[in-house]
Amino acid sequence: MMILGASELQVPAIRKAKELGYQIILVDYNENAVGFALADVKLVVSTLDQEEVYRQALIYQPDVVITSTSDGPVRTAAYVNEKLGKKPDLSYEDSLCATIKSHMRRRLEENHVPIPAYYAVQDFEEFRAAVEALRCVCIVKPADNAGSRGVVLLDERRKRSEEELRETYEYSRSNSRNGIVMVEEYMIGPEVSVEAMTVDGQTTILTITDKYITPPPYFVEVAHSEPSRLDEETQERIRQVTLQAVGAIRLQNGPSHTEIKVTEEGPKIVELAARLGGDYITSRLVPLSTGVDMVGASVLIATGGEVDLKCTRHRGSAIHFIQGKEGVIKRIEIDPVLSQMEGVEEVTVYMKEGDRVHSTRSSNDRLGHIITVGRNAEEAMEIGRRAMELVRVEVE
Repeated sequence: MMILGASELQVPAIRKAKELGYQIILVDYNENAVGFALADVKLVVSTLDQEEVYRQALIYQPDVVITSTSDGPVRTAAYVNEKLGKKPDLSYEDSLCATIKSHMRRRLEENHVPIPAYYAVQDFEEFRAAVEALRCVCIVKPADNAGSRGVVLLDERRKRSEEELRETYEYSRSNSRNGIVMVEEYMIGPEVSVEAMTVDGQTTILTITDKYITPPPYFVEVAHSEPSRLDEETQERIRQVTLQAVGAIRLQNGPSHTEIKVTEEGPKIVELAARLGGDYITSRLVPLSTGVDMVGASVLIATGGEVDLKCTRHRGSAIHFIQGKEGVIKRIEIDPVLSQMEGVEEVTVYMKEGDRVHSTRSSNDRLGHIITVGRNAEEAMEIGRRAMELVRVEVE
C-alpha cells in the first residue's frame, strides 16, 4: 500500500494498514516525518507532485494508493490510481471538486446544494469588484489550501485604503497554491463538521461535531466536541445537506468530512473533504464518542474489505487546542494534577521552551492539545476547560 503523507495525523492509518499485513510505501516531502519509522519503503517526495508519485508507483506497483487527512494528496491518490488502471473510489475530476474550493463551489451550485454566494478571482481588480458585489462584508480565502491558512474576514464597513485591501488580497493569494482567491458571503451561525463513510455509493453519517472558532478576522478552530448539541431538527437538516453534497462530488467509497454553517436560511456548505477529518476528530474523538474506528474503516474500504459502522458507544468527547501569542516560549508548565483528572484522555504539547511562536492565525500556530471524555459533550467540554487552566505558557 502506498500512503501519501507520513505526518503524525497519518500514523493511525499507517498502523492499521500494517496490522492488515500490508507492506507500506510512505511518501512525504519531509525526510524527518514521524511516520517514516513505520515504512517498509521511504520516499522523500512531495505528495502534491502527481507525476513523480506516479513514477514511483510504476516502480513499486502498490495494490492501492491512499491518503488519510490531507486535502492535496486526495488529488494525487485519485490521479495515480486512475493512471494505474485501478477502479477509483473518487475519480480525478471529482477529486478536484473535493479539494479546490472554486471547483467545489461550482459543482455544488450545479447540484443545487446550499452554499454561500461566492466569487473566484485571479487578480486584484476582480477581487475589488467581488468585495463590492458582496456589500463589503465577506470571507477571503485561498482556493487551494486548508487549516485556515490565508482565511480572513474583510469588513469594509470600516472603510479601508487601497493598500489595506491589497494587503488582504495578497495575504490570501500567498496561501493559494493555484493563485485563485475565493471571496464569499460571510455566513453567521453555529459551525459543525459531519463525519461520514461512503460504501458502494451509500453514505452513513456517524456523528456531527460542534466547532469552536477564534473571533474574526481569522477563523481558526480552537476546540471541537461531539455529538453535536444542536437540536434534532437542525441536525436532521444538516444530515440532508451533507448527503446532497457527498452525492454531488460522486464519492463511491471512503470517508468524508463536511463543514457546515447553520445560517438563518438553513445549513450551508463551508467546505467538503473526501478524506478523514483532521484535528484528531476522526482518529480520537469519533472512536471515543461512538466506538466507530473511522481510520480503520477507511483503510479497509480502500482494500475492498467489509466495514462495521455500528455505533457502540454513546458519550461525549472533546479537544481543546492550546493557544499562544507572538514571541518566544520562556516556560511551559503543566500542573501535575492534570494527569490525575478524570476524563482527561491525552495532553500533548507540540512546542518547547525557546521556540518562536505566533498569535493564532492558522492551525500551525497551536501549541498543543487536550482530549477529554464525559457522559455527554457538555461534560467533556467542561472537563477540557478546567484542564486548560492547568497549562501555563509564558511567552516573552
